[in-house]
Order: sequence, then structure tokens, then C-alpha cells
Amino acid sequence: MPSKAFGTPPKDLFKHRLLFVTGKGGVGKTTVAAALGLAAANAGLKTMVCELDARERLHSLFNVPTRGFEEVELVPDLHAIAIDPQHAIEEYLLLQIKVRPVYDMLFKNRIFDYFAAATPGLAELVTIGKVWELAQPDRLTKKAQRYDLVIVDAPATGHALAMLEAPETFRKIARMGPIHRQAGYIQQFLHDPEQTAVIAVATAEEMPVNETVDLRNELIERVGLDVSLSILNALEPEFFSSAEVKKLRAVDAIAPIEAAILQSERAARQREQLDRLGNDLDRPIITLPFLYEKAIGRAELSELAEALAEDLAEPLDEVRRS
Repeated sequence: MPSKAFGTPPKDLFKHRLLFVTGKGGVGKTTVAAALGLAAANAGLKTMVCELDARERLHSLFNVPTRGFEEVELVPDLHAIAIDPQHAIEEYLLLQIKVRPVYDMLFKNRIFDYFAAATPGLAELVTIGKVWELAQPDRLTKKAQRYDLVIVDAPATGHALAMLEAPETFRKIARMGPIHRQAGYIQQFLHDPEQTAVIAVATAEEMPVNETVDLRNELIERVGLDVSLSILNALEPEFFSSAEVKKLRAVDAIAPIEAAILQSERAARQREQLDRLGNDLDRPIITLPFLYEKAIGRAELSELAEALAEDLAEPLDEVRRS
């Protein structure tokens, strides 16, 4: 099941330390992030995929029990974590304070809870801070696994942009001290195109295509990064040529023929949106096929990972880090 690339896909994609996968809601970001993670793991990279909500869909895709805010191995070299802002705040405070009684006194104070809930952008900052920590060669968490690549199953575009902006916002607010320094480290890492790449996921429909183009413009203006790659998910195959569709229209309309005509029309409309995305986005695009399955599982993810690897993965000795 090959993918199809438009433009030249970035062969160095897996040499980044962080891949930030975003796009309009409902386009299959989690499936794409999981497939990218599996492709990277198959290339020999110790890979972490982060979910930024509490649903832990990655675990169900790989049929692995959930464990909350813990790093869990899904398959060899592929791990997952669901990052919860509350747990991320607790971990950050423990790392900063280092004295458990002082931490307990602060964190168990209801006034602090109110402060944390009322501080705009704090949840985004601690969440992206945990992502940053996971991507560091020398992690802050004691005895923690070192990862070659971290892939973020990020929120939809607007929230994702706010998350990428959060360190700069807090760095400006806290003009000195540990928060200022930490936010500066995170911002420098996130905004470095050698370390971080943004992948925009879309489907071949008008609104997802529009949002992907808008994302690129906003990303350049607000964060200073460009979209490295767009992955167009769930593209219908072209089963019939235009001449064959014309012949189908000329015969009696029975259910199988009507279904074939409708599928051909959907595929044609999708190609129009794909062409529009290619023209308006002006960035490399990889397409992934629509899977005629009731549910996505390990076998389907393996197919998608193989399709992505055809366009992205370099030979193992080129990809694997020292």
C-alpha cells in the first residue's frame, strides 16, 4: 500500500528530536502520529509518542493497558505517555523544590490550586515543558529512558499554536528567575528548525485544507517555524478511469454501480482538494490511503508506517543517532 508524495519529502525528518503533529480536529492526527512513531521505531530509533489529553487512544490502538502519567512501551522501541497538566505541574514543582515537605505544603494548599487554574497559559506551558523534558538527551527525571525522537499528538491548530507560544509568553512575564530561564530553554528548543519539525495533518476536504494553509501562515508569523511536511490522510483510491465512469453512468442504475459512481465522485473531489493544498501550501505533501476497515489496529498502523517509511526513512545507519 504505497503512499504518494508531492514535492520532495524531508528525508531528515527523523533526525529532529521533536515532531509536532497538528491539524484540524477529526483528520486522524492520532493515527498519523502512531504510524510515524512506528516507522521511526522500525528504523531503529527509541521513540516516544505523547498524547496531550487523557483519552490514551494510543494504548487502545496497540492493545496495551493504560497507566496514566507513565511512560509505557507499546512495542519494541516505541513508547507512549498521556501528559496531564496537573501531573506535569506536580512533577515540575518536585524538580524545582526538591524538598518533599515544602512541596506538600505548597501543592496541597487550595490557594495554589486556584492560582494555577486562573493563570492563563500555565497548562500549556507545563505540558510543553514535559514534552521538552522527554526530548532532552540528558533528562531531568532520574533514571528516565532517553529517547531519540519524541512525537507529539498535538491539539487542533489553534490550541497547538498557543502551546508553541506559551514559553515565550511566560519568559516575557517572568523577567528573571527559574521560570524565565526554563521558558527560555524550552522556547529556544521549540523554535529551532534543526530540533523541532511541525507536521500538518489534513484530509482532502475544503475546511481541513483551508486550516492547513492558515496554520502555515500563522506558524511562520507567530512562532518563526515553517511546516516541514503535510500528511493528507484517508485519500480514496481511484478505482475507475473517467472513461470507465462514463460507461457506468450509461447502464441501468443498480446498487453496486451507484456505489462505484459515488466512490469515483468522492475520489475526484478529493483530488481537487489535494491539488489545491499543493498549490496553496507550497510544502511537501505525503498522502495516506483510506483504509476500508471497521477499526484501526496494529496491522493497519503497520501498513501506514510502511507507506510513510517509503518517503521518509533513510537507511538505518543514517537515521540512528550516536
